[in-house]
Amino acid sequence: MSTGEKAKATTEQVVGKAVRKLAHAMGKDTTAAKGAALEARGKARATKESAKDGFRH
Repeated sequence: MSTGEKAKATTEQVVGKAVRKLAHAMGKDTTAAKGAALEARGKARATKESAKDGFRH
């Protein structure tokens, strides 16, 4: 997994989790859903890159 893609995936996961938790605390369901989607996108990106690494070795 390239360093840039790994950093991007981790950043999306961390930011998404933070947005989701803050939005839940403030009672904003729409924003919480957006945070959850961002977190899921980061996890999907990390999974994709890990799969690509599996084929390279």
